[in-house]
Amino acid sequence: MNNLKANVILDAKGLACPMPIVKTKKAMNALEAGQVLEVLATDKGSKADLKAWAGSTGHQYLGTIEEGTILKHYLRKSSGAETNERKHPNVANNEELDNKLKNNDQIVVLDVREAAEYAFDHIPNSLSIPMGELESRMNELNKEDEIFVICRTGNRSDFAAQKLAENGFTNIINVVPGMSQWSGETTSINN
Repeated sequence: MNNLKANVILDAKGLACPMPIVKTKKAMNALEAGQVLEVLATDKGSKADLKAWAGSTGHQYLGTIEEGTILKHYLRKSSGAETNERKHPNVANNEELDNKLKNNDQIVVLDVREAAEYAFDHIPNSLSIPMGELESRMNELNKEDEIFVICRTGNRSDFAAQKLAENGFTNIINVVPGMSQWSGETTSINN
């Protein structure tokens, strides 16, 4: 799966520390909240550096794919609004969703994070429909199904749950706090 969608690709190949971070910071400032940046680097230390930098700035380090000597790092720009007030009334916590999955209940887990976020870490058998594609892909969902909507923190999934409810879906549950604190089973392109 080397077709991960990034909004911007930054070429930092051949640059040594601290230049990949300097260029990443500048590129990240130009992105809109929620967009994904792909950083191409050859400096082996860039993986730890970018992961630490993302953690200290509040941005999300998604993961790294190695292709020969090229490291492809994926980062998602955070938004100041990721602590917005939730509005969708039906909410479940991570533990409740994990129990449903372990009981093999007939549910759908809808992951509305960006494709790169999903690729690096997701719940097995979950359906990936990024938030930006939800309106055009609602026809892939059954309005009668019990659908647990998940994202990184519960904010995008809250918005997605509202959208689905507005479009006639009757059994929608927003999962909070979402993948940022998910301790259940996951899979990724690195597994």
